[in-house]
Amino acid sequence: MALLRFDNVSKTYAGSSPALSDVSFAVEEGEMLFVTGHSGAGKSTLLRLVHLSERPSRGTVLVNERNLAKVRGRKVPLHRRQVGVVFQDHRLLTDRSVFDNVALPLLIAGTPRSEVGKRVRTVLDKVGLGDRERALPLQLSTGEQQRVGIARALVAQPQLLVADEPTGNLDPQLAAEIMQLFAALPASGTTVIIASHDLALVKRMRQRVLVLDHGKLVDDISPEDLAA
Repeated sequence: MALLRFDNVSKTYAGSSPALSDVSFAVEEGEMLFVTGHSGAGKSTLLRLVHLSERPSRGTVLVNERNLAKVRGRKVPLHRRQVGVVFQDHRLLTDRSVFDNVALPLLIAGTPRSEVGKRVRTVLDKVGLGDRERALPLQLSTGEQQRVGIARALVAQPQLLVADEPTGNLDPQLAAEIMQLFAALPASGTTVIIASHDLALVKRMRQRVLVLDHGKLVDDISPEDLAA
């Protein structure tokens, strides 16, 4: 059973051409894939539909066979707890410590305090920041800030993680390190979808790639084809 499915999904914003047009694909549990294409191709819109930051104009988005059109009101935050999001600009609270930034999703979800500390420290160790939990975001490098953003997205143990240009502001070495972090996640059961325009980096990762062009899905490239 597919974890995520798009069936003929279109999204049009008022007064503009379609951001997505009749897009269909499925993602299996524990898969890692990239969504690529030119600026404005529809990559970010696709991720926002998964996270319910946007709704499709036509078509159906399903997660665990549940039609997201039926997820309304109080069910929206519950859905979002299953979908971790990593932003290019980190969106960290600069007046809170690394620990507090990562703990935020757990506190919102009502996780017991005794569990919060354990989960936050485990995920900070995973992203290599176990010794920086008391630091403020502005005391960290850009790469470290991005790792905090990833830790925050992972701490609630989401089924699905979406990342929008997560390496856009990083130098090539840091970008490669961040991608290796993502690549390790499917082994622990998290499905990963990354929007990126860095074609060289995407190709090196040798994962499935969806290619968007002016809102249309024009190619679905298997890892084997990339390796050829």
